[in-house]
Amino acid sequence: MIKAIIIDDESLARDLVANYLDSEKDIEVIGEFANGFEGLKAINDLNPDLVFLDVQMPKLTGFELLELLDKPCNIVFTTAYNEYAIKAFEHNAIDYLLKPFSKDRFLAALEKAKERISNVTDNLDQIEKIKSHNDDSEELINRVVIKSRNKIDVIAVDKIKYFEAQDDYVMIYTDEGRYLKQKTMKYFELHLNSDEFCRIHRSYLVKIDQISQLQPYEKDNWVVILKSGESLKVSRNGFKLLKKQLEI
Repeated sequence: MIKAIIIDDESLARDLVANYLDSEKDIEVIGEFANGFEGLKAINDLNPDLVFLDVQMPKLTGFELLELLDKPCNIVFTTAYNEYAIKAFEHNAIDYLLKPFSKDRFLAALEKAKERISNVTDNLDQIEKIKSHNDDSEELINRVVIKSRNKIDVIAVDKIKYFEAQDDYVMIYTDEGRYLKQKTMKYFELHLNSDEFCRIHRSYLVKIDQISQLQPYEKDNWVVILKSGESLKVSRNGFKLLKKQLEI
């Protein structure tokens, strides 16, 4: 018996998937969830074989949920947006359902998912490809989702003061505290508005409106002083970029 859960913020969409699955004797729906936080907890707690996951949800998107998973699982995505989703999913050979979808289309996606259920390694590889594709896209982000132990923090980009590179991680600084995220500085450079953020050093990416002063430091070196009082080193290339963005 294949255990499945449905994660979608629209009740009608959840009902439709559940109705289509009702005639499948080898599938048991063990839960339906209306947001990504509940869905993420259910995946980690219930360990389903198959997940029907909406891409666009207000509290936690399908892509953000993928970043936070403790373990791989077989996922069929559902989405009402085809601008980028179709190419992404086709490129990574994992199925999706473009709303509104017919029962025939649903069953075709279901068969593909069933074929993968016995191959966890293959499924993990597909999830990593989707995450990689999402990382390489040029879509701007307006929030960052971070999981630490049993807590999930959703940080609005507007609240971030600066980023600091730390090996394979990035430390994110806000007035409320600091948060460690397993991403690269390159990722944030690509996904943040270049009019609002500047890479002032290989180790620092700063929000421009947080800069209070630009001061000389030793010979031909500079530091920025943030409104919060912190000082950050500026490289030569970072100084050029900062001058251009500050128009000085």
